[in-house]
Amino acid sequence: MAERKVWILDTSTKGTGAEMVPLRDARKGSPEPAPQLVSPAMRRARRDSEPAPRVPRRFRVMDVMTRAVLADDADLRTTLAVLAGIRHSVDVNVHVWEPKRERWRLLTLGEQSELWKRRDRARPAAEEPAPER
Repeated sequence: MAERKVWILDTSTKGTGAEMVPLRDARKGSPEPAPQLVSPAMRRARRDSEPAPRVPRRFRVMDVMTRAVLADDADLRTTLAVLAGIRHSVDVNVHVWEPKRERWRLLTLGEQSELWKRRDRARPAAEEPAPER
């Protein structure tokens, strides 16, 4: 009985010359990539530089319909308190201050969803509506 072979599509040739070759043959023909060397000076330079201290995030909350600013340059706690009074997440746009770009950036849907979940967790038990009977 013949030995089984595993075949692969060899695309290492230039142009449209891809062909089916046994796996063993493909490994023999492919040269090993040369190791990339990094000088010790480059490694030290990266380690020596400490990251800049992280600035607390600042938020702007705007009503979608009226474009009224509900919170401007607010910290996270204040932003969550403002969002606690909003009925639906689509009723507001939330922006975050980007210090490097020096401008406001609209949060993505995923980021706004995460902020909305935290709003529900941050809401005190006294403010939650009583269950209906």
